[in-house]
Formats: sequence, structure tokens, C-alpha cells
Amino acid sequence: MMDESEVMKIFEEVAGALLNPHIDQWKKQGKKVIGYNCSYFPEEIALAADMITFKIRGTGCTETSLADSFLGRTNCSFTRSSLENLLQGRYDFLDGAIFTYSCDHMCAAHNNWAAQGKLPLIENIIGVPHTQTEHGRKWIKEEFSKIKEKFEEHFDVKITDDKLREAITTSNETHSLQKRLYALRNKDQPPITGSQVLSVQVAESSMPRDEYNRQLKTLLEELENKDGVPEFSHRLMVSGSVIDDPAMLNIIEETGAMVVADAFCFGAGKALRDPIKEKDDPLDAIVEKYYSQIICPRMFDGYPERLSFMLDVAKQANVEGLVLQNIFNCDLHGIDNVMLETDFEENGIPVLILEREYNLLADAGRIRTRVQAFLEQIRR
Repeated sequence: MMDESEVMKIFEEVAGALLNPHIDQWKKQGKKVIGYNCSYFPEEIALAADMITFKIRGTGCTETSLADSFLGRTNCSFTRSSLENLLQGRYDFLDGAIFTYSCDHMCAAHNNWAAQGKLPLIENIIGVPHTQTEHGRKWIKEEFSKIKEKFEEHFDVKITDDKLREAITTSNETHSLQKRLYALRNKDQPPITGSQVLSVQVAESSMPRDEYNRQLKTLLEELENKDGVPEFSHRLMVSGSVIDDPAMLNIIEETGAMVVADAFCFGAGKALRDPIKEKDDPLDAIVEKYYSQIICPRMFDGYPERLSFMLDVAKQANVEGLVLQNIFNCDLHGIDNVMLETDFEENGIPVLILEREYNLLADAGRIRTRVQAFLEQIRR
């Protein structure tokens, strides 16, 4: 059995780059990698087609000179960074991509990805309703059915109900393992840092799923029998705009605090929700997961549930402060964070609001200073 540093090194290396040896080996076997932009993408459909589902990121992008020619700077720097990676050829390993209309910025990014013609886009764009209704549920099932048909047509595969059920079983195994990982964060002395947890979560969408589950099992066996980090100043929770760079949480934890909780859609929003329920129609089960459970400010009627979920996570992790961050021009999280600040402070949890760029090179010092000042305010 590998020691913990070797297992963590695998996850950290995968999370720290776009292309990695796991994808290289997968491609050499003639297998496919599909890129996606949003957690509303039904990954089980791609898993049933024996693909790696790859979360589109801006990793490795240090400037956006090419992307800025197509996307104005009023678009968030995440969308511009991911477009820059496409234009620079860093996504040439993808066999296709599929976009969800998660926000207007991402819709603009989709239009530019399509116009470039560098990758086949498997579906025009997945339309997800902004409210939860029975009509919306029928709509999204039709959308997912179209995705399944498009995958079968484009990649010449047959996605049967049995294959979907197998994919659901694999997805539920991932969920169970990640739930164990998040439970470790609730300990008085967690055996894993917040930045390490983020590496584990990002790696999920960057390597074959069976391999990911095997490595995570190994890591959990070691962590569950390991002493925790003995000294840190505060227990923090982080939420808001997408953070897929562990360096962001490293900056926070370098101040002496520990990030013990989050509410990211691919973090606690996935690990701490319910597993996919077994149903006669596996597509119905997948629809239930994505339409009813993901916590995202794009859903107009979802704030009360989102707040309740976040308060529960904070309570279980004994959080002493909440860092709400949003990428500049991210309206969804910017507005959501204002409401969350009020409600968390009313519940006795101090809040720091940060605006930042997706790329941390220019922001690291300012973020560190802001967090240090915040910790002084809540010093025990």
C-alpha cells in the first residue's frame, strides 16, 4: 500500500494540470474524453459510454490575450481562461465538449467555443430550468434524453438502461467515498487540509472513474487511521464562485487557519447530498439527482434550501468563520453572497466577502492580507 503522501501526490498532480498520465493512457487505449462546463451535466450518461468526464478548467492559464479578443472583460475571468486554453490548444486531447446554460457568461463562452470549431460540441447547449416544477422536470428529462441520443450518434455507442445502472452504481460509489472524506473534516483535528480535499475533488473529473475510486479508497484507509493536524488557529468554511485551483485554499491555510468545510457544487454540494436512487427508469433517477439536489444560485427558488444546507454543513464542521468569494463580474454568486453574509452573521458566524480574479497570480497577496485581518477579528 502506498503511503499517504504518494496517494495525495497522485491527486495533486492530476488537479494541478489539464493533461495527465491517466488521460494519456486512456487515450492510447482508443477511449474517449468528454469535456463539460457545469455540474448539471449528467456524467452518468458519459460513464455509461465508457468515457472520462473532464471538467473544463482554466488551469495553467496565466493571461487571456487571445480570449479577450472574443470575450469582453465584463465576462468573468474563468470563462476567458478556459477559452484561452482552448485557443492555445491545451484542450486538444478532448474528443468533444458539452455545455450547460449555467449563466450568461458561460453561454457566451459556449458560443465562442462553437465558433472556433476546434472541438465537436455534442449538443448545442443543455437548457436547465431556473425553477423546480413538474414541467421543468419533464423538460430536463427531454434534454438528458437528447444528450444520450447525441452521444450514441456521435461516438457510435449504445447506451442501454443496464449500462446506465452500472454507471449509477459507480457514481454512487464515488459519492459514498467522498462522503467519508468529508466526515473526516468534522474531526477536532482533521487528518487532511482543505486544499488537499479540493485536489481530491478536482481529480474526480480528470481521470478514469474506477481508478479514482480505487485511489480514494486507499487514501481513506490511511486517513482514517492517521492523527490529525495538531495545530491551527481557526476552522473556516469557503463558498462562492468556482475554485478548482487548490492554491486558493493554500493561501487561506498559510495564515494558520484550516478550511474544514465548503459548499461548492463539486465539493460538499455533491459529497453530502443523497446518492442516486434506484428506479425502474435509470434516466428518471439521474434527472432526480441533477434537477432536485444541486445547490446553485442559478436556481431562482433555491436559496432557502441552499442556506439550510450550508448552515448544516457549517454546524457539523464547527465552523468559526465563513469566506464568501466571487470572481469579478460573477453576478450569481455576487448577489447570493450578500444574502448569505446577512443570514450567516445572524446565526453567529462571522463572514468575509472577497472579490477576486480566477487567476491567483495577481491576487495572492491581497487575499492573504484580507484573510489575516478577518482572523484577527474573530481571534479566540
